[in-house]
Amino acid sequence: MDTRRTPRSASRSASRSVSRSGGLHRRARSGARTAASLLATAALLLSACSSGSSTTSATAAAQAAALVALPRSTPAALTPYYEQKPAWRGCGVPGFQCATIKAPLDYAEPTRGDVRLAVTRKKATGPGERLGSLLVNPGGPGGSAIGYVQAYAGIGYPAEVRARYDMVAVDPRGVARSEPVECLDGPEMDTYTQTDATPDDAKETDGLVEAYRTFAEGCGADSPRLLRHVSTVEAARDMDIVREVLGDEKLNFVGASYGTFLGATYAGLFPDRTGRLVLDGAMDPSLPARRLNLEQTAGFETAFRSFARDCVRHEDCPLGGAGTSPDQVGENLKAFFEKLDARPAATGDPDGRRLTESLATTGVIAAMYDEGAWQQLREALTSAMKENDGSGLLVLSDGYYERDADGGYSNLMFANAAVNCLDLPPAFDTPDEAQRALPEFHKASPVFGKGLAWAALNCAYWPVHATGEPHRIEAKGAAPIVVVGTTRDPATPYRWAQALAGQLSSARLLTYEGDGHTAYGRGSSCIDRTINAYLLRGTPPTDGKRCS
Repeated sequence: MDTRRTPRSASRSASRSVSRSGGLHRRARSGARTAASLLATAALLLSACSSGSSTTSATAAAQAAALVALPRSTPAALTPYYEQKPAWRGCGVPGFQCATIKAPLDYAEPTRGDVRLAVTRKKATGPGERLGSLLVNPGGPGGSAIGYVQAYAGIGYPAEVRARYDMVAVDPRGVARSEPVECLDGPEMDTYTQTDATPDDAKETDGLVEAYRTFAEGCGADSPRLLRHVSTVEAARDMDIVREVLGDEKLNFVGASYGTFLGATYAGLFPDRTGRLVLDGAMDPSLPARRLNLEQTAGFETAFRSFARDCVRHEDCPLGGAGTSPDQVGENLKAFFEKLDARPAATGDPDGRRLTESLATTGVIAAMYDEGAWQQLREALTSAMKENDGSGLLVLSDGYYERDADGGYSNLMFANAAVNCLDLPPAFDTPDEAQRALPEFHKASPVFGKGLAWAALNCAYWPVHATGEPHRIEAKGAAPIVVVGTTRDPATPYRWAQALAGQLSSARLLTYEGDGHTAYGRGSSCIDRTINAYLLRGTPPTDGKRCS
């Protein structure tokens, strides 16, 4: 699933869509896109889920095993990694330094080889006493933390935070600058993203399965050494090496979307080394992949209904006029998707791409991450529905997939699948299982349910078996951790923040009553003041504090 973070000041798009199991519409993202746009990526929903979900989730959380903390002492075989001295250098971005450090490819057998991790920092500007390093992660999984800190967090976080902390980011193993997982080239990805993700018959189902197989085989062929070692647990252990190399006694961290899972995992493994952690747009680690996908599907429906109510208040809404119900707006959008399924729209794309149902759906989903993109979505839908011009929706879709003007793709989607498919067993093992789940997914979202159910099938064809399982994270003994949830978050449902806060022994739940994915730095002065006070003075909010 993709759960990504989208700063309100970022322009573009992105947190791909769904499901920790990935798929044609993956991206949460995460958690979380990249900083330049919706960022979310690491695509990654719900304030009201389908009936029975809360009970099922609570049961799953109660039954899941808890993550076990690692011993406090560093094993002798890992000592050389913890004693590295980074060679900082300029890296072409004003104010930032870059370095490369090593981590063991396989923590169980450190002598098997290394993985190189790219790190960047911008030193505290002052005034005031330096508080150490503040690591940030924008989500995904697969979002570049380095890109995020250099384009946004390192220059856009509150000045008082940047004055006291060195702003630091490390691209997790397999992501962007840290030995990226590679799968398909640009033309192959174009074909993949245009595959019909809502098959209507056996032939189309076979075509979707073949697309998933081709994607998985490409990843297996291009990154065979790395694919078995890009789990969230391994990335969290890498962060502890980074913490020590930076000279910090404890890890201070702001994670958005999937970054909350990464940060919570760190706290579970190293509770005694956990400093000030902000987990914004939280994920629930106790849920299996199918439940995560289903609840995220319901979250996108919640966000779409907010968009629908807003859309019909504007004269340029192409999905209905004043008073049109969200249900009817959804039916109108589905009718448009069905029209594209039969006859894709022109886009003027130099590579000859037309706007297919899959690309249009991705474009709409991308805009759900940030209500600031709703006007752009209205305009793009108007052009496509009234003028047969799909270029606006294609722009949104390309931003979500991180496709550049030359037809190249970042490795966001590749890393997203690699991490998701290793962290949890697949949501579905066969097309028949996905087919049988369609009514449940349709109930969760009449607009997106069918496509997101099929998107949850992709890990069934992954070339390596999952090493993770659903689990609770308690982090007993950790300092207070701030868990942030947005009530109408499309990618990480609010219930997930409640669940994670209920698992973490020292959590304080902070709620933003509003739309969009994540809350910090997105316009709520109440949220920002509360988190700043925690980061700067170590003062956590009262558990249950609410902001709007």
